[in-house]
Amino acid sequence: MNNNNDTLRITEIFLSLQGETKTVGLPTTFVRLTGCPLRCQYCDTAYAFKGGALVSIADIIKRIQGFYATQVTVTGGEPLAQPGCITLLRELCDLGYNVSLETSGAIDVTEVDPRVIKVVDLKTPGSKEMHRNLYSNLEHITAHDQIKFVICDRADFEWSKAMLIEHDLCAKCEVLFSPSYGQMQNRDLAQWILDDQLPVRFQVQLHKYIWGDEPGR
Repeated sequence: MNNNNDTLRITEIFLSLQGETKTVGLPTTFVRLTGCPLRCQYCDTAYAFKGGALVSIADIIKRIQGFYATQVTVTGGEPLAQPGCITLLRELCDLGYNVSLETSGAIDVTEVDPRVIKVVDLKTPGSKEMHRNLYSNLEHITAHDQIKFVICDRADFEWSKAMLIEHDLCAKCEVLFSPSYGQMQNRDLAQWILDDQLPVRFQVQLHKYIWGDEPGR
């Protein structure tokens, strides 16, 4: 983990189409930070757990400015594991970018700039990391944020549905139910949502249908 607020350990910076969330399909610059304290069994970015290169925040911003996209997503790994992430998010907002943060929800989000769209992943039992959920983060969710559930099976669906009720999540922000790629049939999850009349957004990972598991996409 990098504890310097002026630099970040970066795995990759690349331009792609946003594959998830409310900006799905839009050209987006992705900043993938290195390192994650979680080990979700379905993780598709394990290559970002280690390695990477230390890059100053100033140089990261220069690289982002080299792309034409006005959307920027800071992801990982777990980006909030590096303190400098908070600085990067704020400076990108100051520059007028539309900024989103993809976070596991296991690290406190209170210092995240309120202009940032937080996409908080509540870990289901099927992830094998449910015990890492920091439920106090739900108190800091605003209407422009999103809460995501990656669902592996029917038990995950029932657990996620219970979380909707217990925390009144749909009154806080938009909620995403996403089938775990390769583990859950899209049509099954879609039908369960319809059968139970849930006010959630069904989401697939668009980039997986375009580029498969290719890194940097």
